[in-house]
Amino acid sequence: MNVLVTGITGFIGSILATRLVEQGDDVYGLVRHSSERELKRIEKIVPKIHLIEGDLVRFHSVLSAIETSDPNIVFHLGALTPVRLSFGDPYPYIGINFDGTVNLVHSIVKQSPNTRLIAASTAEVYGWQPADHSISESALLNPASPYAVSKAAADQYVQMANRIYHLRGTVMRPINSYGRVWESGFYTEYLISKMLRGETCYVGAPDSIRDYMFSEDHVDAYLDVAKSENAIGGVYNVSPGNPITNAELAKKLSELTGFKGKIVFGSYPPGYPQRPQSQDPAYLVLDNTRIGREIGWHPHYSLDEGLKQAVKLWNRETN
Repeated sequence: MNVLVTGITGFIGSILATRLVEQGDDVYGLVRHSSERELKRIEKIVPKIHLIEGDLVRFHSVLSAIETSDPNIVFHLGALTPVRLSFGDPYPYIGINFDGTVNLVHSIVKQSPNTRLIAASTAEVYGWQPADHSISESALLNPASPYAVSKAAADQYVQMANRIYHLRGTVMRPINSYGRVWESGFYTEYLISKMLRGETCYVGAPDSIRDYMFSEDHVDAYLDVAKSENAIGGVYNVSPGNPITNAELAKKLSELTGFKGKIVFGSYPPGYPQRPQSQDPAYLVLDNTRIGREIGWHPHYSLDEGLKQAVKLWNRETN
C-alpha cells in the first residue's frame, strides 16, 4: 500500500514508519524543511522512503502531499506535544494540532476520498473526570490544557467529518508512551537519563496516577487498526491498563537502573516549566475494552518488561 505518515520524524511516527517499511508498504513522510539532526530517528530508512517537504498549517502544502503520495492510508501523528509549554504559548498548538488536522481532512476529502485517515488524538483530551476509575471512549471530553484543547478540537473535527464529509477516519486516543532515546523532556525518559547519570531526580506530582505504554505496543495498535475495516469511523483508547503513581514509577526505575542517588518528591526540577498544579488531573487511566473487543489489540509488554527495554534502549543508543 501507499502510506503517508505525518510526524514521521517524531517518536512514534519514526517507529511506525520503520515497521511499515519492514512489512513492504510504500512509505511517504510529510516533513518540514529538516536538518540531518531532525532526521536522526529515521536515518536508517531514509533511502527506502519518500520524504515530502510541506507544512500542516498550509492547506495547499498538505493537498500537494496527498496528490504526490496518493495514499491508501494516512497516519496523522504530526503534532506539537509538550503540554507544559502550551500554557505560556498556546497559539502554535492551535495552528499545528487543530488547523493542521482540518487541512489534512479536507485535502483527503477533496483529492482522495477513499483514503483512510488514522488520526492520533491523546488521553489528555479527557482531562478532569469525576471519579478515579478507568475512562471509556464515551466519557465527556474535558481538556485541562491548551494542548489538550487543540487535540480535542481536532479529535472532534475528524468525527464530524466522518458524518458530514464521509471521511473514512479513525481516532486513536493513546495514553503516555515511553521508550524514547536522546530526548529527556518526558517523565519516564527524564528519570531514566538522570538515574543512569546518578543525578538528583525530581518528582513534581508524586501522587498523580497515570498509565504508561511501551512504544512497540503503541505502534502495534496503529497497525492493527489499519488492518481492520471495522475500525473506520471508530474512536479507540490505546492503553495497557497498568496504573501507577509517579512516585511508584520513580522507585521502580531506580531499582531497574541501580540508582543510588537522591529523589526529591513534590518538587519539579529547577527551571522546569511547570504545568499548573491546580489544572493537572490527578487520575488519568484509560479503559481499553473497546479496542481489544473490536480490533483484537492487546499489549504485549508488562510495565516491568517495557521499562527494562526502555532502559536498554537508552543505554545502547546514547552511549
